[in-house]
Amino acid sequence: MKKSGALLVCCSLLLPAADIESQYRDVSKKIIEAALADQEGLDRLQYLCDRIGHRLSGSESLEKAIQWSAAEMKKAGLTNVQTPPVKVPHWVRGNEYATMLAPTVKKLPMLGLGMSVGTPPEGITADVVTVASFDELAALGKEKVQGKIVLFDPVWEGYGQTVIYRATGASRAAELGAVGVLVRSMTGRSLATPHTGGLNYIAGVAKIPAAAITVEDAALIHRLAKGGVPVKVKLMMEAKTLPDADSHNVMGEIRGSEKPEEVVVLGGHIDSWDIGQGANDDGSGVIAAFQAVALLQKLGLKPKRTIRVVFWVNEENGGAGGRAYRAMLGDAAKNHVAAIEMDGGAEKPLGFGYGTGGAQRRRTTANAPATPVKATSAASFQRAVDIGKLLSGIGGGQMTPGGGGADIAPLLAAGVPGFGVQTGGGHYNDWHHTDSDTFDKIVPSEFRANVASLAVLSFVLADMPERIGDIE
Repeated sequence: MKKSGALLVCCSLLLPAADIESQYRDVSKKIIEAALADQEGLDRLQYLCDRIGHRLSGSESLEKAIQWSAAEMKKAGLTNVQTPPVKVPHWVRGNEYATMLAPTVKKLPMLGLGMSVGTPPEGITADVVTVASFDELAALGKEKVQGKIVLFDPVWEGYGQTVIYRATGASRAAELGAVGVLVRSMTGRSLATPHTGGLNYIAGVAKIPAAAITVEDAALIHRLAKGGVPVKVKLMMEAKTLPDADSHNVMGEIRGSEKPEEVVVLGGHIDSWDIGQGANDDGSGVIAAFQAVALLQKLGLKPKRTIRVVFWVNEENGGAGGRAYRAMLGDAAKNHVAAIEMDGGAEKPLGFGYGTGGAQRRRTTANAPATPVKATSAASFQRAVDIGKLLSGIGGGQMTPGGGGADIAPLLAAGVPGFGVQTGGGHYNDWHHTDSDTFDKIVPSEFRANVASLAVLSFVLADMPERIGDIE
């Protein structure tokens, strides 16, 4: 009898995936109803956008946002609220402009790329050579590129495929002697709006100034070039990088009732570029994650494991916040059950990408050999699918392979299973990294649905018997 009873208890701890939906149906319904009726999260997001504004690393407005965020977490009743220190890059845009001088005089709306160097005080005036790819650049050779400004006007194939020209175009052009770079803004649709974003200089290659111009102006210059019409542009940028600044991550939690040392972490990045309000990128992500946890607290729900919300700093131009959080954890990273990131705007939620580090590898210490990270099992993925069924009523439960995001990448590299929010994304790249990323772009019903999705997922992951990454 004792043996039979023990077996019964053991089996009850290993909840079949098919039973997840029935066990958590009622509590999920309660969470979703509360989230869809909530106004507090939208009020918090509006305050962040309208009263604090954009939040570039190293800026006073970012530190104001961090202090406000910690105070709001305490006000919501979260415990262990902390602001761990993080050193962040401090890039300053300064004044900037671009003007076409020939064949006609035309102001070119522009935004310097993040971490770009500046021009000399008098600016740079040079002829423009236009290319649609790195192959075209290479074909021109040093003779036709040296002393010129290179315009990259690639065919838009989506952000992930096209952003490489913004990221590395300056160094690729500098290798051939270019004195500056202009990049078509990273968007498929534009109303004469330039989009900024970070660049990465290649070590050992001269650093040259780089800026984004509008889709319309890039197309204009490209047409002129195809017609054999010389184009001359003046570019002036005061951009500079100052010594690293002191900043902070922000974190608060609901302590687990049975296994408090095990953690489900969710969040986004509190910093933004120095334009617009950072409403979708990523104010909506941090506030939706925070509001998800705040609602669980308000509803009095106590999961078995700890749920922690983190506002990571410096995602836009360095990733220091995500790395600092991983370093802070040390060996305790093994106690992280899952990491959830929202950093794609607050449009209608479709579901989540889910996966572990897979083929990624990690080092247990600085000098230790790399060790493989366990890939997602079919049973683990099926469990995620079953959790997603709890969100079918709001259309937010689709699970696809491959989870993660920039801020939780260090956790995934340590073997923590990751979830990345996926939305319809119909307009995100229209506003991304622009002055148009403002609170008016937030659709209240869609934002609330994201809060609901995050709250249900994080609660179930923190409460169900097994750790999702351990399911074989």
